[in-house]
Amino acid sequence: MAHTLDAGAAVDAVYRSDWGRIVATMIRLVRDFDVAEEAAQEAFAVAVDQWRASGVPEFPRAWIIQTARHKAIDRIRRRTRFADKLDAYTAAEGSLTVEAPEFDPSDIPDDRLRLIFTCCHPALAPEAQVALTLRTLGGLETDEIARAFLVPTATMAQRLVRAKGKIRDAGIPYSVPDTKDMPDRLEAVLTVIYLVFTEGYAATRGEALVRTDLCAEAIRLGRLVRMLMAPQPPAEATALLALMLLHDSRRNARLDEAGELVVLEEQDRRRWNHAQIAEALPLVEEALRGGPSPFALQAAIAALHCQAARAEDTDWPQIVRLYDVLERLQPSPVVSLNRAAAVAMVDGPGPALALIDALAGDLDRYHLLHAARADLLRRLGVSAESATSYRRALALVTNEAERRFLDRRLREVRRTVDG
Repeated sequence: MAHTLDAGAAVDAVYRSDWGRIVATMIRLVRDFDVAEEAAQEAFAVAVDQWRASGVPEFPRAWIIQTARHKAIDRIRRRTRFADKLDAYTAAEGSLTVEAPEFDPSDIPDDRLRLIFTCCHPALAPEAQVALTLRTLGGLETDEIARAFLVPTATMAQRLVRAKGKIRDAGIPYSVPDTKDMPDRLEAVLTVIYLVFTEGYAATRGEALVRTDLCAEAIRLGRLVRMLMAPQPPAEATALLALMLLHDSRRNARLDEAGELVVLEEQDRRRWNHAQIAEALPLVEEALRGGPSPFALQAAIAALHCQAARAEDTDWPQIVRLYDVLERLQPSPVVSLNRAAAVAMVDGPGPALALIDALAGDLDRYHLLHAARADLLRRLGVSAESATSYRRALALVTNEAERRFLDRRLREVRRTVDG
């Protein structure tokens, strides 16, 4: 039984840590997103059975890539219209490497970053660029990506199909863009990286609140993009790296010893990664010298949180002012929701509740809106209505750590209602 459990855990670990690397390698070889993804999925399915029978191989990722390669060959052979691709693919077999090549300043340093720039080709719609990269690089399921965009799953599935078809039919190359072309793709690339980080920082579903593999991958990619744009990287690239470092610095304090979620105001700030904060703060200043921008403003907000030695020392009025600028620069219901949470810390729960209620039409299926509303009502002492909002949030949340937190808060307000 232990052997079986070890094999299953190993397959899951490789999927979580190396899905993007494996698929990116396969796309480089076969130049077909669907074939690459399908072959990788088949390889993982085979691994579950074979590793249980024969044990986990010494190099699991290499085993998956090798198996996926054979599965891809079989698929291409079955498709006679890909005969010329098969010749090119067979010739490329000998060049397969598991590790990324050495960094060359004139080139994008590995398949994963090259994949992002391919997905962010200007021929694709912006929302399709981001969604396709999240699917292929991050291994996110369609419903997870749909939640990030606040759209129905069926809508997102159609976007992904169209994006893959566009790459195939238009012959979009899986290649490095010229330096002069990089700025045109930079916004989408940075958005992709941040959404990968966001999924890692607050996983859409599953038991774990944080997926450290995705956080680490996003930060690594953020560093590489900034390096590619040297010697004068754009302020937004610098701001994104700072923002991710600051958020990630709080990771170890977000859960208690029992694995339960701890809200920012209650976190043990001694557990924050202060070396990471020290690295990020100069990057925030550098980014802000380029003028206000979405990532720079968010990084500045995160910096104010990280600079406060105690929760009560947080400069909430300044945070509200930064959100005011961000809301004008990049208006969105989620930005307005975050601003409302800051307003609650300055003006109290009443004014913030009015702001949140105004967002209900746009964010009715967003569990954090209902969780925030429930918390404000709890603080106002309106326990029955707070319980209703907590129940609505629980009906929508898909992450188990968040679910347990919300359920705990619901029980607290219900005890108040019951007297």
